[in-house]
Amino acid sequence: MFFKNSPAKERFSMVSVTSVEASRSRSKKVCVIGAGPSGLVSARELRKEGHKVVVMEQNDDVGGQWLYQPNVEEEDPLGRSSVSTNGALKVHSSIYSSLRLTSPREIMGFSDFPFLAKKGRDMRRFPGHKELWLYLKDFSEAFGVREMIRFNVRVEFVGEEEKVVENVRRWIVRSREILSGKVMEEFFDAVVVATGHYSHPRLPSIKGMDTWKRKQIHSHVYRVPDPFRNEVVVVVGNSMSGQDVSMELVEVAKEVHLSSKSLEISSGLSKVLSKHPNLLLHPQIESLEDDGKVIFVDGTWVVADTILYCTGYSYKFPFLESKGRVEVDDDRVGPLFEHTFPPCLSPFLSFVGIPRKLIGFPFFEAQAKWIAQVLSGKSSLPSPDQMLQSVADFYRSRDLAGVPKHNTHDIADFEYCDKYADYVGFPHLEEWRKLLCLSALANSQENLETYRDSWDDHELLQEALQSSHFTNLNS
Repeated sequence: MFFKNSPAKERFSMVSVTSVEASRSRSKKVCVIGAGPSGLVSARELRKEGHKVVVMEQNDDVGGQWLYQPNVEEEDPLGRSSVSTNGALKVHSSIYSSLRLTSPREIMGFSDFPFLAKKGRDMRRFPGHKELWLYLKDFSEAFGVREMIRFNVRVEFVGEEEKVVENVRRWIVRSREILSGKVMEEFFDAVVVATGHYSHPRLPSIKGMDTWKRKQIHSHVYRVPDPFRNEVVVVVGNSMSGQDVSMELVEVAKEVHLSSKSLEISSGLSKVLSKHPNLLLHPQIESLEDDGKVIFVDGTWVVADTILYCTGYSYKFPFLESKGRVEVDDDRVGPLFEHTFPPCLSPFLSFVGIPRKLIGFPFFEAQAKWIAQVLSGKSSLPSPDQMLQSVADFYRSRDLAGVPKHNTHDIADFEYCDKYADYVGFPHLEEWRKLLCLSALANSQENLETYRDSWDDHELLQEALQSSHFTNLNS
């Protein structure tokens, strides 16, 4: 990877990139797909750079994933996309009713818009999902982003125009108004894909899964525990959502059986298992049988009423026609230079919000600033060949580290976030932000049921609240 002040980065910064040079004389007409956190901040940064921005959002309000959708009856229980919706899901959000943030609010805000507790709203440090949605509404109104958004519009096709204009191909964006069915086809200089990565369920491959006659659902359509009252439920996946859902289900279900890849668990989960005798831990599933049995790889089994898959999500872009230049292979989206630019289509196609396992909002903001500056000519990119080589080197480093392909975009590295910010002179993550993140993670590992309401990071919290992020609100 190449960063500011490294010899490679300095060499790259002098490279003349034809597509960027050709675009320096005017602002761009840019389509941003999605009005979630990454789409909202992208729209703001693009307009700051003088670009003309249209945001297309399939829902009736901002928020993306954070716009809670309680009614999931029309969605496929396993979240499989429909031909009738051109590969899109009928329900976008995967948020369940009781979901609370896993990180403290202090670390989550954009650089110039802290996530403050407001009277009359959810003032907890780890608030419920509605509070984050309200924060995004506040952000969109404070910066005039809402006026750039077309709501209830689903993008169905994005592809390059065949005709070349001034050495550049424009992008065709075909969209459909969901309420009227009206189809529009427009031309844009650039497209920013900001559709998130928590909508399209990732499902395991289990023997007998396709013929098992009892209820199977993905957590994408899980909302409340009541439908599982007095049932025997198998929860597949020991992620944060799998643990949260299991702890909620034990209060109403007859039994909850948590199936995990590894039986090496945190002390926090161990405490939960000891507290709830109807919550049991199992290894992975071997097979599903016609009589309702769920057989685990250690030979144990249980007859279940429901299997609930908390197995994560896949990247999908059903609208994108890139002629093979951007593909999703086992959840590796690529090739993408720094998880953002497809080398052969840059800078006029870009992605915001692909990386996972990082402090999202500041990183999305850095991505948006970089894209906006490259499109305006303030920043330049390496040549396509150099970007492709960088991606190949990155893939090789992940392979050598034993990282599975489907975890390509899992960052979990503060240093990478800081080096990425150097591309556009964006501030590094504050030390208090990093330490609060690590403190919350450690607390969740030790006190899974209580970490959102009981913590011992008071000194760090005071340091954060006295920082310029919170004190320079009127500057």
